[in-house]
Amino acid sequence: MPLLAQAFEKRSAAYLTRWLICAMLSTSRRESEGTADTNRLALELMGLERRFGERVALSKLSLSLERGATLVVFGPNGAGKTTLLRVLATLLRPHAGKVRMFGHELPAESWALRGRIGLLAHEPLLYRELTTRENLTLHARLHGVSMERVEQTLEAVALGSRAGEPLRMLSRGMVQRAAIARVVLHDPELLLLDEPRANLDPAAGELVEPLIGRSSGRTRVISSHDPASGLAEADLVLGLRAGRPALLQSASSTDPDEITELYR
Repeated sequence: MPLLAQAFEKRSAAYLTRWLICAMLSTSRRESEGTADTNRLALELMGLERRFGERVALSKLSLSLERGATLVVFGPNGAGKTTLLRVLATLLRPHAGKVRMFGHELPAESWALRGRIGLLAHEPLLYRELTTRENLTLHARLHGVSMERVEQTLEAVALGSRAGEPLRMLSRGMVQRAAIARVVLHDPELLLLDEPRANLDPAAGELVEPLIGRSSGRTRVISSHDPASGLAEADLVLGLRAGRPALLQSASSTDPDEITELYR
């Protein structure tokens, strides 16, 4: 295997391992149902900052998002979109400011949130040598989900007939559908979606709409480069430039040209 490919495999494996450790350490929603949770806000950011060495990835970011609403984040490559998703997924700690999700503060109460989050990243967070069914079974055991739910989710993404094949044998679109199945398997309240319809054809996009679309009823944070489709999904729009908010307003008051301007 070429050195570059080996490096990519190691990076993906490390990222997947970290996510699985987070899942194993999580306290699932089923274990905390006895605690009243009446906060109408799903997400509150107050002066959020995150750095990588001397480079500022996110700075002075403040917003709030109600339960069931959708925040769509726009911005050029390197603007901080993926960093924001990883902070919300509890994979990165903020360096300043506050982050509160469903009334719990990060990172101190990450344990109470991980079972309520579904992360769809650029990497599928699945093992390439395992079958789709084996991958979902692993995640089902981590989250205390039944095998019946695994089979239902496989059928929901139309992978039941291919579920016994190693992931490496599937097309990019099929891998994306498998990743979406992993994301919704444990019925999370909050979806963190990094360009969720990448590699999906129109039919597959319609197929996953009930799982990750507006009709799912879940709170969503989505990164996007497509002004038209992104605005159609959004309740609240955030535009990032060099880690700083350049645009923050309701989708109804946002013109696509304002989003296009972020990329110039």
